[in-house]
Amino acid sequence: MYIFLLFLNVSFTNNTPELSSAFRAGELSPEVCSSERYDSLNMRFVGNWPFGPSYATEVDSARNLAFCGSGGGVYILDVSDPSNPVKLSDIRTRGVVRGLFYESSNERLYIAAQDNGLEIWNVSDSGNPERLGSCDTPGEARGVAVSGSYAYVADADSGLRVIDISTPEDPSEVGFCDTPNFAQGVAVSGSYAYVANGSSGLRVIDISTPSSPSDVGLCVTPGWAQGVAVSGSYAYVADGDASLRVIDISTPSSPSEVGFCVTPGYAQGVAISGSYAYVADANSGLRVIDISTPSSPSEVGFCDTPGQAQDVAVSGNYAFVADGAEGLRVIDISTPEDPDEVGSCDTPHWVWDVAVSGNYAFVVDYDAAFRVIDISTPEYPEEVGSCVTTGFTGGICVALSGSYAYVTNADSGLRVIDISTPEDPEEVGSCVTPGEARDVAVSGNYAFVADENYGFRVIDISTPGDPSEVWSYATPDAWDVAIYGNYAYVADLYYGLRVIDISTPEDPEEVGSFETPGSYIRSVAISGSYVFVANNEAGLQIYQNLLPGGSEESSNKEQVLKVTQNLFMGAAEVQVDGANLPAVLDVYDVTGRIMEKKIIYNSSSVEIGANLKPGIYFVKVKGLNPVKILKLK
Repeated sequence: MYIFLLFLNVSFTNNTPELSSAFRAGELSPEVCSSERYDSLNMRFVGNWPFGPSYATEVDSARNLAFCGSGGGVYILDVSDPSNPVKLSDIRTRGVVRGLFYESSNERLYIAAQDNGLEIWNVSDSGNPERLGSCDTPGEARGVAVSGSYAYVADADSGLRVIDISTPEDPSEVGFCDTPNFAQGVAVSGSYAYVANGSSGLRVIDISTPSSPSDVGLCVTPGWAQGVAVSGSYAYVADGDASLRVIDISTPSSPSEVGFCVTPGYAQGVAISGSYAYVADANSGLRVIDISTPSSPSEVGFCDTPGQAQDVAVSGNYAFVADGAEGLRVIDISTPEDPDEVGSCDTPHWVWDVAVSGNYAFVVDYDAAFRVIDISTPEYPEEVGSCVTTGFTGGICVALSGSYAYVTNADSGLRVIDISTPEDPEEVGSCVTPGEARDVAVSGNYAFVADENYGFRVIDISTPGDPSEVWSYATPDAWDVAIYGNYAYVADLYYGLRVIDISTPEDPEEVGSFETPGSYIRSVAISGSYVFVANNEAGLQIYQNLLPGGSEESSNKEQVLKVTQNLFMGAAEVQVDGANLPAVLDVYDVTGRIMEKKIIYNSSSVEIGANLKPGIYFVKVKGLNPVKILKLK
């Protein structure tokens, strides 16, 4: 089973798009607010550009259409020329598209939209699909099959749900059967629904009375049942690492395994056409299995795909494979022993980061693509431009400055994208870093890169077409960076928070640090003199910057704290002018601990530091700018 974790950072400028009058008035259409589970206190869903990896596919053979799940959406494609699929339109849901079922008789598409349950769309006009209705389910809708007036939804840990779709504008649940594990896929034949149920194998559900479905049979499989297809008296189960299993269902109350065929990958989905089963086998692509003798199925051909084959649908001489991050692949299966990819349609990868400026959102995804999204109509954002950056791993973070976007590209360092024409972004420069570039922040003519095991890198971007590294500072595991004033704050994963003085970018200096309590930190944000750290199991940690220029409170105040010697060996003298007296003077070390405290009653000098060990310290009086001092001996 494949689990992907997505970490998403969001940054904004002040130029956000204006909402339409209907949205300003708080009047959202039912289509937008279809599920309250997403709306929270004082927050409301507006619109989305939800596209990502493909987990499901369906076909309309009569009209030469393919439906390709893409993240939280569906691409509707004209595949009359299989070598060149053309996108006609798209569908946007509030969940992740995990399963599709197309009903040709009424040209409706049924979508298992994970957290958003079942959605029903009229796709009779392939260029302008219309959402008819939806029915939220208690679990995560993973698969769907339709028979007559009912849709049967494999709802993960909530089992099989039966939805009355006789009124598609108002579908409603009328029955359910709680299966013991994790309902992943479903197929319907006659009066029975066959559920691929994770570690519980295949479950047979009697649906002759849809309002009262009952579990009547089971066949435990050795793997994790992911998908199921039925043909005649046999059910074919994509059983994860246990490959393809063939189950005799001639007696539904007593299904039994009669054969299997080992595939090299992880069987995720299966489709049947004639004497062949087509298995979506994750990183082993499409496998073609001869099932003419169900008790002895055998692989006769395969076509490796570039991604992770998740699902497959067959129409005529073509198999359509939902290939995860590599979108839809079209495979010619006219010769089952030698299937061959003839066409494809790319979908976006996992989106890692986004920045917003004016009417555009700029996103980077994991397949090295930089995408420009027009958000002038927030209810319906549209991709208007893209640029593939050089690199293997792909984009992780993006920062904006003027007409340029700066993208960290993991093992390909920092890439500079000209966004002066949003519809045609272009990579114009790059600077390869020695590590894995994880994050970037821009200030003036410099970009500051968190470069994982190779620490903190300073890159001169005064000439965007020819950025160059001017300095670096070795931290053990830099993952995130934020800039405020003259300081860079580095989230150093297992090694806490580090503060770097960047007032001279060619010679940055570590001036502060804090060993945080959690096992690691991945993200840091700044607001005024406060530093907010995402600290894993230790939650949110808040620190205060005591350094000069690190506080909004004192940034505009006259400097009235005077230290006679910033470099000293025995003791230093401090004098305060203009403060409300008496006042408390604190001396901090670089970790933020108070090492010495004095009460100042008048403007006379006081002595500090006599008992301090050699090192860097900061002298602070409330309301005044702090001063850095260094004891040499």
